[in-house]
Amino acid sequence: MSKIDKIQLIECLENEVEKHLQKVIHIFQNLNETTLLQIPDNGSWSIAQCFEHLNSYGCYYLPQIKNALNKNTEHSLTNVFKGSWLGSYFTRMMLPSNTKKYKAFKNHIPSANLNAHQVLATFIEQQETLLSYLKQARTIDLDKIRVPISIAKWVRLKLGDVFQFMIAHDERHIQQAERVLTGIKNFEKI
Repeated sequence: MSKIDKIQLIECLENEVEKHLQKVIHIFQNLNETTLLQIPDNGSWSIAQCFEHLNSYGCYYLPQIKNALNKNTEHSLTNVFKGSWLGSYFTRMMLPSNTKKYKAFKNHIPSANLNAHQVLATFIEQQETLLSYLKQARTIDLDKIRVPISIAKWVRLKLGDVFQFMIAHDERHIQQAERVLTGIKNFEKI
C-alpha cells in the first residue's frame, strides 16, 4: 500500500461529501413522492430505495465511527495514511468505475414502501454527520483506529479505509439514482 498525505485525503473526501450533499439538495430533494418512489422498468431500485440503502450503511457505520473517534482522543504524530489491502479492495469494488453489479446484503435491501422525503432528509443528516467526523479525523491516526465492518463484525478496517469505502459507495448509488431519474424523464418525454 502506498502512503497518502492524511490531510489531502480528508480534504478530498470532504469535497466528495459536499458534492453529494449538493446533488441531493439540488437534484433530488424537491422531486415529488411519485418520482422518488417510481421503480424503473428494469426492476432496479427507485431513487428513494437507492438512498435508503445508503442510509442503512450510515445507520451502521456512523455510530461505529463515532465510538472509535471517542475512544481515540490521542493526537496523531503522523500525517500519512497507509490503507490496508482489504480496505482498498472494498473501496475499489464500490467505485462507480467498477461496473460489476453486486447483490445487496439482506439487512441492506431497502423496502419499496418508504417515506421518500424522510429518506432524503436522513441521508442529508448522515452526510452532515460524516463531514463532522472527517473534520474530527484530521487530528487522529487513520491507520490506528479500526472499525468493524457491517457484513462481518470480526473484520475491522482502518478508519481511513472505512471513510473511503463509504464515500465511494455513496457515489455509486447517487449515480444510480441519477440514472433512474434520467430514465423517468426520458419516459415522460415519450
